[in-house]
Amino acid sequence: MRSETSRTFTVPALIKRNTALFALAQSFTGAGMQFAYGLGPLMVIALTNSASLAGLSVGLLGLSRFAVSYPVGKVTDRFGRKPGILLGLALALGGAIVLWLSMRLHSFAVLAAGMLVFGMGMSAAQQLRVAAADMFPPRLRAQALGYLALGSVLGLIISPLVISGAEAIAPTVDQDPLALPWLLLPVLIVMGMLLIVWVRPDPKEIGMHLERYYPDYSPPPRAAVGYRTVFSVARLLRNAPIRLAIISNCAATGNMAIVMVLTSLVLRHHGHSLGAIAFSHMFHAAGMFAFTIPLGKLADRYGRGPVMFPGVAVALVGAVMVTFIPSYLAITIGTFLVGLGWAAANVASTAFIADCTEAGERGRAIGVNDSFAGAMSVAMAVVTGPLIEWSGLPAAGLTAVVVAMPPLFIALIEHARQRAARLSAGETLPD
Repeated sequence: MRSETSRTFTVPALIKRNTALFALAQSFTGAGMQFAYGLGPLMVIALTNSASLAGLSVGLLGLSRFAVSYPVGKVTDRFGRKPGILLGLALALGGAIVLWLSMRLHSFAVLAAGMLVFGMGMSAAQQLRVAAADMFPPRLRAQALGYLALGSVLGLIISPLVISGAEAIAPTVDQDPLALPWLLLPVLIVMGMLLIVWVRPDPKEIGMHLERYYPDYSPPPRAAVGYRTVFSVARLLRNAPIRLAIISNCAATGNMAIVMVLTSLVLRHHGHSLGAIAFSHMFHAAGMFAFTIPLGKLADRYGRGPVMFPGVAVALVGAVMVTFIPSYLAITIGTFLVGLGWAAANVASTAFIADCTEAGERGRAIGVNDSFAGAMSVAMAVVTGPLIEWSGLPAAGLTAVVVAMPPLFIALIEHARQRAARLSAGETLPD
């Protein structure tokens, strides 16, 4: 009998349909996150008159991700993926309206509340990744995550179109140009919700019975009911490979959180225009989403580690280029590499955690990964501003480099330990 990794699976039409619906939903709802990252800092400055507080919007998004990822994973593990995703999108819709209202009332407190609610909703909707992972066997799982993330590329196109259109018509309807996009966003969110409703059956049900959809798939043996372990975060973190996957994802996320702020500041410091800065950020977003399918294929073919660890290393190199090479081209390539490295680490670590968990606990397991990544985003948002103020831009860039190093050191140490163990066992190793 062939091993699972050597088999070629035919993806059923039902799974292809559901995946396409999820990717389209991601494109509509993902546009909202571009609003949050692009407009959020400008809204904070408009309401507080303080550029030093601009990073608060990104910090609030990270805090919301930390707060909601595990609880919503628990919801989707119990009730199915669709209810949790729809709940998240409903929250995001309400948060968008509150954000519009914050500019009408000129209230930073309302803005903070709206950003938290919106961020919690969008973070809950990230269970789309769990849903995609549920529907595919391990041999195709990372590639499936890549197809889902590709929907975000369409979101990158939708977002500036909506913002530009809102900016053009705002004066004629007596609206603030920073507020009107949030009033239009619920239309996109509702379209995404309708697409989710059309997904059938619930991906969790598919994940629990993959053999029904892939006749050549042999599921791993399941523990008897009386011997099944209860899911706990502590037990998940005691699994060293899963712990390293979480650390890798956090390292790439923390690195990127700093570089996203740093890129604009470095380019502005070198006298580049807002248009040039926006163009550089577009390359960063392309790195994050445009190559997720080939990265997923690589992770499925060669393994999660051979994609995850080089991804972190690429992000590290990108941070060095953004910080220490005073050239527009080098900075733009660097921010692209940071996005690309994050994509590789995120796709591979998510697929690995999905591989190691059953469908009934996968939502919580990936939720733990997202919560730690959210905490890292908050920490980096808090640290970056004071670092720049006290020590300058290079200090923040050096921190981005240092943040990316731990998983690489751990992986090297583990590789050396395994090599020594094999040598002591008398194995002949390749040169």
